[in-house]
Amino acid sequence: MTIRVLLVDDQMLVREGIKSLLNLSDKVKVVGEAQDGTEIIDAIQSCQPQVILLDLSMPKMDGIETLNLLNEKQIKIPTIILTTFDDHEFILRGIHAGAKGYLLKDVSLETLIEGIEAVHQGKSLMQPALTERLIQGLQGFKPGFEAPDTIESLSPKEIEVLGLMASGCSNKEISQALHKSEGTIKNHVSNVLAKLGVRDRTRAVLIAIEKGIL
Repeated sequence: MTIRVLLVDDQMLVREGIKSLLNLSDKVKVVGEAQDGTEIIDAIQSCQPQVILLDLSMPKMDGIETLNLLNEKQIKIPTIILTTFDDHEFILRGIHAGAKGYLLKDVSLETLIEGIEAVHQGKSLMQPALTERLIQGLQGFKPGFEAPDTIESLSPKEIEVLGLMASGCSNKEISQALHKSEGTIKNHVSNVLAKLGVRDRTRAVLIAIEKGIL
């Protein structure tokens, strides 16, 4: 099944470039475009996308305002933030506003398609290079969402698993790195999410950054 994608970016050349790349794949089809958040509702109604690729820095209505609008309208289409290394604060606010993950604009076609497939399947998305930069650059930063005042202590193994999650590793990759079964790793990941009081891996990593665990 081909995944229907809506591009939201104020730069026409960027939209054309991403569109040209994605349309090389039989897994993804760009079905609509918008210059900023003011056009997104009409675009969604006309093209019925399954995934949205959203720029953060746009005139009239930026990415965060656009995500807030989607929340207000109760539109639950999985959204990926497209960003640069300079958007750390916006990334955290975007996750708080409901984005399922983030990728760099210079990402490879293969990684972009894999990211679209991941969020379409209900997963969260973290690009390893960007996650590492966030961890290094955002120690002590307070994201816009409320982290629990107290969290249950993570075991050394759970912290090790969390660190690999922050690097963007899948359960299979973590199991290979730690020489444990995927079932065991899945249990560790579930315990980490439960102890941090979150439902997805992205928020787990961001709370771990805020709390100084990573």
